[in-house]
Amino acid sequence: MRGRLSFVESLPTNLESDRDVAPGQVMVHDEFYAKTRAVLRAMETVIDGKRDAVEMALTVLLAEGHLLIEDVPGVGKTMLARALARSVDCSVSRIQFTPDLLPSDITGVSVYSQADRQFEFKPGPVFANIVIGDEINRASPKTQSALLESMEEGQVTVDGRSYALATPFIVVATQNPIEMEGTYPLPEAQRDRFMARISMGYPDPDAELAMLRTRATKSPLHDLQPVVTTSELADMIATARGVYASVAVEQYAVAIAQATREDREIRLGASPRATLQLLRAARARAALDGREFVLPDDIDALAIPVLGHRLIAARRAGSSSALSGGSIPDVISRIVASTPVPLGTHSS
Repeated sequence: MRGRLSFVESLPTNLESDRDVAPGQVMVHDEFYAKTRAVLRAMETVIDGKRDAVEMALTVLLAEGHLLIEDVPGVGKTMLARALARSVDCSVSRIQFTPDLLPSDITGVSVYSQADRQFEFKPGPVFANIVIGDEINRASPKTQSALLESMEEGQVTVDGRSYALATPFIVVATQNPIEMEGTYPLPEAQRDRFMARISMGYPDPDAELAMLRTRATKSPLHDLQPVVTTSELADMIATARGVYASVAVEQYAVAIAQATREDREIRLGASPRATLQLLRAARARAALDGREFVLPDDIDALAIPVLGHRLIAARRAGSSSALSGGSIPDVISRIVASTPVPLGTHSS
């Protein structure tokens, strides 16, 4: 990405809000590269041996999406979310989801003021740039749904009035596998709001040994300092938005999404929102790779994390298993491998 590109459109604001949000400005290549590498280095001082997860978290951040981290307890899900949040000098809130959590505990509530003789809105923890939702699937579906409007529209509606959220606005949520006790499965509409889902996995022996040596006395999060400001993050997001995607690449993304809707192994395929988010994430990945254009390789690499959590397998009659030919990631891999790359694109 050489030279400066034009300003992008301002980030969305609510019509009832009178605050101004400065639009992000596209960075020059060297500055963007320096800032993204600074964030990666900062996060890797906390997250050992998980470069792919760290890069995926930053990709979602640059694409201004929402990230779902799913894995068993104790592998660093919350640590990754907190490391990402602490790397940026912006407002951060954390919500611990529990079965008794109420929707108003997230969005806020209107409280009657005796002095003013009117209701006053008290904003909840969702009013922050980065919201960490810890163990989101331990709350009831009603409480989980409190995030739907905020994640899609960047606003909260309470008592008939809408309030704009901070921009940029990103939810980084963790969840345990649904087989574990005390969990509720996320509704399809809630999963569809998340741009990507990733898993941490267990660390390799060397990384686990290093963790034992470096975290014996204190958490590395204590020493993690922000490396970018909120305005710089807005500029980084604008830079990722400005990455060029050819018509052929767009057609390729649509073809993959269409194939998920027509595959006999899939009952619920990718939504149009999923296609949009797949391309947005591909732009961010290309920017992280130092390119000003999207390759089909970007779509291929992101197909499973962006589409996998949105698809529902079709159950066959007389079969106890959901899929006859492997897992959802296996089906996506097959679809990607069998979808022809349109003319006008090239792979690395």
